[in-house]
Parts: sequence; structure tokens; C-alpha cells
Amino acid sequence: MHPEDEEKTAFITNSGAFCYKVMPFGLKNAGATYQRLMDKVFKEVIGQDIEVYVDDMVAKSENGRSHCEALRRVFRILRRHQLKLNPEKCSFGVQAGRFLGYMLTERGIEANPEKCRTVINMRSPQNVKEVQ
Repeated sequence: MHPEDEEKTAFITNSGAFCYKVMPFGLKNAGATYQRLMDKVFKEVIGQDIEVYVDDMVAKSENGRSHCEALRRVFRILRRHQLKLNPEKCSFGVQAGRFLGYMLTERGIEANPEKCRTVINMRSPQNVKEVQ
């Protein structure tokens, strides 16, 4: 957060007055502001090597070699802007995975089976009244 904007996040408690030094996600425009930042920071690789949605990011490639090259470009950008990833939330070298509630595989974007389970397991209507 820009130092001049810190005072705009001030709040008072029994222990005194405080303000944020980094943007908390609770602020009204924090999500949109963060997305604009990610779009600006990764503009050279979004749509080619990666997709970014707020704090979710996925690197995409057709083979292992191009995947390593894509990751190098992403890491270079992260270092340039002094951004860090949370290693506990990272997965590398996977063939498929969940992203924004969908399954990404080598075949493309698929429905997440966990999200479809209720509909798949739903009992078929047994009479006219249940169809209505």
C-alpha cells in the first residue's frame, strides 16, 4: 500500500489507533485493485503462459520443456516486482488440477466432479407431480 494511503485505513481500538501497511482483502475495492495489479504485472504472459484471477494463478503449457520456460518467465516477473508465492499453496508439474472450481486437464476445462455430485446423484422423478 502506498504510504500516503495508509491513514485512509485507520481504525481505533482500546489499545490505540492503527492503520494497515498492506492492503487487507476486507476493503471494498481490494479485490478489484489487486486484480488490476496482477493484470499489469503479468500482462506480458497472461493468455500465453499463465492465467491469473485475483490470487489464483495457473501456468499452462503443451509439454514439460515449454512449462519450465513459462515458469522461468513467471518467476522472473515475480522477482522483478518483489512478489512472493506461498509454497504451501503451490503445485508444480501436475497434469491436471482445480482452478476456480473447474478441472483443468490436457483435454481443456472440465466440470469439477465434486461440484456435480449432487446433480449426478439426484433421484429421477417418479411421477408427473415430481416432474412439475
